[in-house]
Amino acid sequence: MADQRVHPRADSPPRDSVSSSGTDFAMKLYQPSSDHPVQPPPGTCVIQIPRDQIYRVPPPENEYKFRNYTRQSKRRSRRCRCCFWMLALIAVVAVLAGVAVGVFYLVIRPQTPRYSIDALTFSGFNLTSSTIASPGIDVAVRADNPNKRIAIDYRAGGYAVVYHGGLKLCDGELPALLQPRRNVTVIEAALRGPGLVLGTEARDAIVREQRAGSVPLRLNLRSPVRLGVGDVMTWTITVKVRCDVTVDRLAAGAKIVSKSCDFGVKLW
Repeated sequence: MADQRVHPRADSPPRDSVSSSGTDFAMKLYQPSSDHPVQPPPGTCVIQIPRDQIYRVPPPENEYKFRNYTRQSKRRSRRCRCCFWMLALIAVVAVLAGVAVGVFYLVIRPQTPRYSIDALTFSGFNLTSSTIASPGIDVAVRADNPNKRIAIDYRAGGYAVVYHGGLKLCDGELPALLQPRRNVTVIEAALRGPGLVLGTEARDAIVREQRAGSVPLRLNLRSPVRLGVGDVMTWTITVKVRCDVTVDRLAAGAKIVSKSCDFGVKLW
């Protein structure tokens, strides 16, 4: 077989020289010149990017957002600290108040007063007519203060009301007085009605109850009081007493058939 060889032509340039000449040409073509900038070849899309984005400098709005976030974080931190100290102060005050109440209870040993109806005296209840001109009820309420160290100061402005069902019979003011420690006091009040007009049903019901010897009534007492421990007086509180009492008749010499009283306090 004949030996086939490829011989380079004499006029073809060497490969290394071609490569180096192409590189030099490209470098010369795209080498920037301060006097005459090289224009890109036709059909080339040029995208211009700001220098601050090339060097990754954050935009101004990012700085505003960062400062705003930092400011909000500081405000939240201050708010949290204020809430913490406020809650801590409330907790300390609550603990001290609890300790004070406990010490007061252990030292003073307060006991609730007891109330009961001692007597009821009726006048002016003429049931032969539907109009009762001037009904009157004299009330005597027994108040028992069992406390060793607490006095009870009954202030002016207390009042009492007597009801038969939903009908108000009489009302009046309670006297102001100071009840000492370990004392039993009878509080007397004269209750009057300005004029009472009974309907036929109400008058007939009272007449039937008197014949049966059982007329149910309700006495409501309400009085502002202060509690005194030594020379120290508390703020004014309101004592409310409700007594359910049954008498045999609405006349002089009436007898109490049954009685019971409930006691309540309004602190504010």
